[in-house]
Amino acid sequence: MTERQPEESGFLSLPIAVLTVSDSRTDADDKSGALLVERLRANGHELADKRIVPDDIYQVRAWVSRWIADEGVRVILTTGGTGVTGRDTTPEAVTPLLDVQVEGFGELFRHLSFQEIGSSTVQSRAIGGVANGTLVFCLPGSSGACRTAWDGILQPQLDLRTRPCNFVSLIPRMRERG
Repeated sequence: MTERQPEESGFLSLPIAVLTVSDSRTDADDKSGALLVERLRANGHELADKRIVPDDIYQVRAWVSRWIADEGVRVILTTGGTGVTGRDTTPEAVTPLLDVQVEGFGELFRHLSFQEIGSSTVQSRAIGGVANGTLVFCLPGSSGACRTAWDGILQPQLDLRTRPCNFVSLIPRMRERG
């Protein structure tokens, strides 16, 4: 693995890739992608790569596949394309790539989101999982949703010090096969 060894505090910096899925966003106005980059860096992680792609199932799948195969990426965060319109295909692009789905991620995200936006959260198809030992999380495109997911789920779960358990401690075992 390419991540740094734990410091005395027990923290382990992870290389994280961010993919914004949008037909209209650019680097200049990608608030959700920028928020994720700011949050991951502020929490001691490394930005492995950042891209913006249109709402196209094959372009999304191509970038996520590339990062899943890259030993220099341990976590992939996508933002956008998780709604219910015809162009929202991020879950369809990513789900076939997952070796393991983490259903609790989407469930917990919608629970936290419900506290903020009420029943509108039912329109979110946020998902999480593991592919080739890489953690993959697909978040809605709003910066508020990205903040909710990072602050409420991802930040603690991507920190080795979170007890009783966290995703980081499992990374070395995520490629095991039965």
